[in-house]
Amino acid sequence: MPRLGVNIDHVATIRQARRTIEPDPVWAAALAELAGADGITLHLREDRRHIQDRDLRLLKDTVQVKLNLEMAATEAITQIAIDVHPDQVTLVPERREEVTTEGGLDVAGNRDRVKRSVDRLLAAGIEVSLFIDADPRQIQVSKEMGAQAVELHTGRYADAKGDNEQDQEHKQLVTAGRAAIEQGLLLHMGHGLTYRNVTRVAQIPNVSELNIGHSIVARAVLVGLERAVREMKELVVG
Repeated sequence: MPRLGVNIDHVATIRQARRTIEPDPVWAAALAELAGADGITLHLREDRRHIQDRDLRLLKDTVQVKLNLEMAATEAITQIAIDVHPDQVTLVPERREEVTTEGGLDVAGNRDRVKRSVDRLLAAGIEVSLFIDADPRQIQVSKEMGAQAVELHTGRYADAKGDNEQDQEHKQLVTAGRAAIEQGLLLHMGHGLTYRNVTRVAQIPNVSELNIGHSIVARAVLVGLERAVREMKELVVG
């Protein structure tokens, strides 16, 4: 059954809206752990729009489950990751103009830049996952680069209109997931998953990790974070 990684970025988004000290994503991570989260995910963006360097360092010291750092493949952020040493780094695309990550990392089209970050992270003993679209070419290049895992972008599935479109996107995830496993990669999935659409993805064969943030934090505003995490965990593990 898949592990649930809880992304706490949006807790920091609320804090940064006022440039104050609350809500603290470090506290949110502790509550998520108490509720059964198998991992904590955070994205240290170049523009520091939500998670700050302080958050990453404190989370490294306090999180007892897997700590997964999402980041762009840049020299500066790569060095921060090496210094802090999270359990896993997931390399993602990043544009300053975007509201949220808009698609998978074009590993094949940015081979040299991504490979530099992958090599440095692996040399530091950090597990590397690449956040990519459900594309066989991207999976193949991810394997060639030495990544241990790929996280398939589930945004198109999450945004699909109607059963037929969603079925097609689900089929593509299944096919790409099979290709990743055949390449010997760990299979992760995430982006746009909600309480309404997560079950089908959680049931895809060999998915080992789902990373979910916005939907959990949105529900937590109404019912509390521990309950929101527990309810998502129940859907993920079946």
